[in-house]
Amino acid sequence: MVKKNYAVVIVTYGEVEKLTLRNLWPSTRRIVKVITRQIVNVPRLLIYLVADYRSTRHYINWRLNNYESTLVATNRRQAAMIAEALSEYNERHPEAPRFSVHEAYYFVPPYLEDTLRDVEGRFDGVIVVPMIPVESAFSCGVACQVVFDVYGNTRYQQVRLLNKLWQDPELHRIYVDYLFRSVDLSYVRKGARIGLVLVIHGTLVRDRAGNPPRVFTGLNETGEFFDMMKKRIMDDPRNVFDGIRQGCMNHSTGGEWTSETVEKAFREFKAEGCDSVVMFPYGFFADNSETEYEARKLLEKSSFRYKQYIRCVNGFPSFARWLASRIVDEAKSLDDIQEAFESLGTQKTG
Repeated sequence: MVKKNYAVVIVTYGEVEKLTLRNLWPSTRRIVKVITRQIVNVPRLLIYLVADYRSTRHYINWRLNNYESTLVATNRRQAAMIAEALSEYNERHPEAPRFSVHEAYYFVPPYLEDTLRDVEGRFDGVIVVPMIPVESAFSCGVACQVVFDVYGNTRYQQVRLLNKLWQDPELHRIYVDYLFRSVDLSYVRKGARIGLVLVIHGTLVRDRAGNPPRVFTGLNETGEFFDMMKKRIMDDPRNVFDGIRQGCMNHSTGGEWTSETVEKAFREFKAEGCDSVVMFPYGFFADNSETEYEARKLLEKSSFRYKQYIRCVNGFPSFARWLASRIVDEAKSLDDIQEAFESLGTQKTG
């Protein structure tokens, strides 16, 4: 029996590695076209104006603060670690399909659509791994649309997307283990009370007219994910936190966004007498401008005596092995689907 070969595409938003206006312009224009226009009606003629204004603002802001994104470099390392874990799996299971791992991005090269076109026809199928735990129209929804654009009606037998990662108890276990390994106990124990802020991308709650958004925002899923993680952390015997709060990173346009912001969490911890705070961006699999720049800056500017920023799960080995196991499971599902389609085709021609 011939073993199948599957392409695995590790995809995330993507941010420019080299900070120049020439690099920022096309990236920001794609963001406005793909994301912003889903929640705000941006006339076509204004797309370039809005995008170029944002590019210039980011360039000045990041340059003044010596910020350079590590997102693409981190995603590249994660892809390499996942490839290594899949290779180890193949060594233990020589009868299993083979995997070829590729990196891709929504807003910087190599673009997801280009990567999918490149692997199309060269592999028996494709497994797309959006590197954001909670689904929404702005995260894995982008991947879904690109898959549809490239594969059309054949997508069901050619492509599988990992989803509902936020529900997986194994991810919760990995997060909690990583968190408590990272907390500086000698540091936080100096405070009388310790608060933990779990940072995640905020979601749109109501549009400008006060109505529910027309697109899927993942609002309920965001709340459920936080409740699961809060309970898991508080119930852990290693827990050192007196309280845990959600810290949403919101945008300023489109209407009303989630109210449980980082700033609100800080205010409430202060009111409760906390003088130490730990921040962990659990809603992101890799550090980016929203986590290691915007959220971290809010932490550094806060008035807490002791504070610690714990980076995203990034290169944690258990995380890569877990994703590899999810990819293997998805490959089995894809193989079953392909066999079903082949059986239907045989019956029709028989």
